[in-house]
Order: sequence, then structure tokens, then C-alpha cells
Amino acid sequence: MIDHARDLVSVREATERLLSAAAKLDNADVTQPSRLPGWSRGHVLAHLARNADALVNVLEGRPMYVSAEARDGDIERDAPRPLDVQLADVRASAERFQEAAAAPADWSRTVELRNGVTDSASRVPFRRWVEVELHHVDLGIGYELEDLPAEFTEREIDFLADRFTGHPEVPPTRLTDGTRAWSTGREADAPEVTVRGTPADLLGWLAGRRDGSALTVEGGPLPSLPPL
Repeated sequence: MIDHARDLVSVREATERLLSAAAKLDNADVTQPSRLPGWSRGHVLAHLARNADALVNVLEGRPMYVSAEARDGDIERDAPRPLDVQLADVRASAERFQEAAAAPADWSRTVELRNGVTDSASRVPFRRWVEVELHHVDLGIGYELEDLPAEFTEREIDFLADRFTGHPEVPPTRLTDGTRAWSTGREADAPEVTVRGTPADLLGWLAGRRDGSALTVEGGPLPSLPPL
């Protein structure tokens, strides 16, 4: 069962980890490429700030973004800012998100995200946690998938495996870290492919952060996953 209040605490803790790590950078570091193609570290920080505001919109019943073009334009506008401005914006927007999430609300209601995606309001804090943790890794400043909290990694594998479940282009697949197992891909009586690896490597592959070369595959080639 989703505990949105507990997830909000995890979001705050993850945000503090990111801000503390990013504070060791300088203005030149912010202009350097991140691990996301085409994005500098400034793009990642700008996206984190604007995503927090976008999720406030979601919680308060407004469209997440005015448009895809406006979303991209805001990130491009904010990416070149100096480090101190970037960090102040990430912190202030994170506080706005926490304040919006602290307001009395029906957490069982359905909310709309980007591209017509809907979800329970109770999962919005977890979605923000995902943004903060994975983009901390994307900054390329020493925080790796192996450093993610174990609970987060397991839940994000759950979430992504579920996201690809039923996808016609993904074969019936069993994922396992040797202790736990997940299923994803097309519905079938039995999996065609079994993918084994560490939790970090499984998450990295599912989230598009690693190519899967560290994984062991039985029953066929490593499935190609659709973009997130």
C-alpha cells in the first residue's frame, strides 16, 4: 500500500542529498555535460526545479505543463544559470511541492500527468522521489545507482516492470536479482526470457540508464525496451 506521507519524507531526504552534493560544484561544472544526452548539469537542475512546480500543478488540479514546448523552453531558459541560482531554485521549488502535498486532500483521487497519463494522487510523492534520485545519478557527480536506497530501487523496479507489462513489443520476461522476481512484457503463460542481475543493473536497464551488458539473459537476447 502506498504511504504518501512516508514518501514525502523520502523526497525531502533525497533532495537534501542532491543539494549537498551539488553544492560542491562550481559554475563551470554546471555547464558540463550530464549523463543525459544533450543535457548539461544545468539542464538537469533546471528540470528538477520545474518538475517540482509541475507536480504542484498536478496536486492542485491544473495541467502539469502548459505544453510540451513550454516545458522544454523553461528548461532551456533556466539551464545556463549560475550554481547558486540553480540550487536556490531547486530548494525553493522543492519546498513548494512539500507545502502543496501537506494540504488536506483526497489522496485516493485520480490525477492527470503528462501526455494523458493518469495515476493515484497518492503515488505523486513517489514519482517525485524517482525524479530526484535518478537525476542525482544523471548529474554524474559520484552518486551511482548502487548508492540508491534499497527500498527505492525495489519499488522503482516494481513500477517500471509494471509499466512495460502488456507491451506488445516486449517479450514475456522474468526479471530476478537472485532473491526477488518480477515479470514484464507481453502476457503469457510462461516467460520467454529470464534476465538476471543486481538490483542496480536491473534498474539501470529498465530506466534507460545502463545498456544491460552487465545482465545475464536466458531464452533469447536482451529485450529492447520502449522509451520511457
